[in-house]
Amino acid sequence: MFKVLISDPISDMGIQKLYDATDVEVVKQTGLSEDELVALIGDFDALLIRSQTKVTDRIMEAAPRLKVIGRAGVGVDNIDLEAATKRGIVVINAPDGNTIATCEHTFAMIMAVARNIPQAYKKTVSGEWDRKSFLGVELRNKTLGVIGMGRIGSEVAKRAKAFGMEVTGYDPFLSEDRAEKLGVKLGTVDEIASGSDFITVHTPLTKETRHILGPGQFAIMKKGVRIVNCARGGIVDEEALVEAIKAGTVAGAAFDVFEHEPPAADHRFLNHPNIIVTPHLGASTVEAQENVAIDVSEEVLHILRNEPFKNAVNMPPIPASVMTKLQPYFQLGEKIGKMLGEMLQDAVKEITIHYSGDVADTDTSPLTRYIVKGIFEQQLEGVNVVNAMHLTKSRGIRILEQKSSDANTFTNLVTVSVKTGKEVKMLAGTLLAGYGERIVRIDRFPVDFAPDGHILLVSHNDKPGIIGKVGTLLGTKDFNIATMQVGREIIGGSAIMVLTIDRPVSQDVLDEFVRLPEIVNVRALTL
Repeated sequence: MFKVLISDPISDMGIQKLYDATDVEVVKQTGLSEDELVALIGDFDALLIRSQTKVTDRIMEAAPRLKVIGRAGVGVDNIDLEAATKRGIVVINAPDGNTIATCEHTFAMIMAVARNIPQAYKKTVSGEWDRKSFLGVELRNKTLGVIGMGRIGSEVAKRAKAFGMEVTGYDPFLSEDRAEKLGVKLGTVDEIASGSDFITVHTPLTKETRHILGPGQFAIMKKGVRIVNCARGGIVDEEALVEAIKAGTVAGAAFDVFEHEPPAADHRFLNHPNIIVTPHLGASTVEAQENVAIDVSEEVLHILRNEPFKNAVNMPPIPASVMTKLQPYFQLGEKIGKMLGEMLQDAVKEITIHYSGDVADTDTSPLTRYIVKGIFEQQLEGVNVVNAMHLTKSRGIRILEQKSSDANTFTNLVTVSVKTGKEVKMLAGTLLAGYGERIVRIDRFPVDFAPDGHILLVSHNDKPGIIGKVGTLLGTKDFNIATMQVGREIIGGSAIMVLTIDRPVSQDVLDEFVRLPEIVNVRALTL
């Protein structure tokens, strides 16, 4: 018998398959503290949670039988993924179950902020019949800007089209073909900010998307714009939003999420007459809670019974023979992908991976997953080595694998080229005995450096004095240079400089770089 512990409130209808299973014993005990869970978890093979339970390394250490942690929802921020992976515990989620619920809540908020529905309700039930204070706007013929065109953003766009709205979408990995099928015009964040009547955000919260709508974007918005956030707190700069309303730029906002939840009692949103708030209700429908519970219950049964499964967040099944051969390359592949992902500025159309030498003599599909995961991990919420291929396929991105036994001067070589609508970016890496992972080519330039830590990629014209100017600038800003590499094809032509430094570089310093003579572009990467 397998024992399954459910430590958060989860729909009984959703977990009925677990109750019906003859080889499973279900124990439902919610509201446990970490100490209580540590004392209890040792006898269980599976743990099902929502967002309340924090699954720490200490809890997993006390669970020698634990095979799977199932999250009835999307986010897994409350699970120590690194500890789970280290202990061989599969973490699964239910990424599709709440898509429609969140989409519909978003549209409810759009309608509410367009027609001032909560404010009018509050005044009416207080005994005032006020028809003059709540003049709204129609959605028809208005422009909706959607920042983040994943599952939920795409569903919102479909519904907006049905309301007669024009839709402009931003997503770094939304291709023109996909946008055309959705009836969406592609645009940048600033184009959406300046041209939209309504703006809704549907991105994960990453360092790139934090405050993606901030003072700079509010400064260029048209007067009367309305902002909706049912995704993650922090995507919109809350203070900048309040100031934009005060300035008369933003007519209203509707937020289901906050940077810190629950918000403080004195949060400026809570009593603001132009802001509608709800307590993170995006996935709070009967159907969504049942759907995510059904999805995660089915996956837990598959894993316990050693059957094929999907939606694993941290660890795919790989045959032992393949694992032995490829494991040394996984980190190299993921770092190559991550570097490329941070270098790209446009939607990916095609990824070509060429394996040369020893690495080509096995099934390289698991390694391909790591590379693709690295490329998209900063842009796609929940991307992992299991779902990376599905996510890219659903976006119409082609992935090509090529192999050859000859790796030229290297025993093995992994070369990854990414084609976008504007450019092709290429990186090549290898494993060197005694040196580990090395990047040996960036585009057409030969280099040799370890893909670790804080890295600056400086594209420049090969002129005397450039290295000195770069070193001087970093020195005046108190940056210590650990290593420096320069690659070029011909004297006086285009070149690239690769520097590893001891700490991250701020945008202000990057701006100073591009003002130096002969500097074409500078990118800061963290691996």
